[in-house]
Amino acid sequence: MRDAVDGISDQWARALPDLDVTPMHVVGRLSRASRLLERGIKDHLAARDLEPWEFDSLLTLLRSNPEHTMCMKDVTAAMLVSPATLTNRMDRLVERGLVTRSQAPGNRRMVLVTLTDEGARLATEIVYSHVANERRMLDALDPAEQELLAGLLRKLLHSLGDG
Repeated sequence: MRDAVDGISDQWARALPDLDVTPMHVVGRLSRASRLLERGIKDHLAARDLEPWEFDSLLTLLRSNPEHTMCMKDVTAAMLVSPATLTNRMDRLVERGLVTRSQAPGNRRMVLVTLTDEGARLATEIVYSHVANERRMLDALDPAEQELLAGLLRKLLHSLGDG
C-alpha cells in the first residue's frame, strides 16, 4: 500500500539519489496524519456548532475538578494562551451561557471561571461524541497497533522535550 509520502520519496530518489530521506517517511506521515486528524476533529465540532478552542475550554473546565471551576491564571496555563486571548474567549463563552466568571472569595483580584449547567451538559455530551469520532478515525489500526503507536509517539514526544 503506497501513499503520498512514498511518491515524494520517489521524487527525491530521482532528484538526489544519494539523499537518505528515511526521516521524511516518519515526519511526513506524522505531519499529514496530524492535519487530517485535526480536520476530522474540526469538522466534528463544527457540526455541533463548536470551535476547537471552545471545545478545549469547556473540557479543560469539565475535567478540572468536581465544581468545574478554575482561576483564569490556571486556565491560561492549561490552555497555553495569553491572558488577553483567554479573556476574549471567556467573554464569548459567557455570552453563549456556557461559563460564568466571578471574583474569588477573599481575593478580588482572582477571577474564577465556572461551567454553567448548560456548559457542563454540552461538554459531557461532546466529549463522548469526540472520543467516538477519534475511535472512528483510528479504525484502520487494531487496538494493539493503537497501543504500540501511542507508546512510540510518547517516546518521540519525550525525546523532543514534551514531557
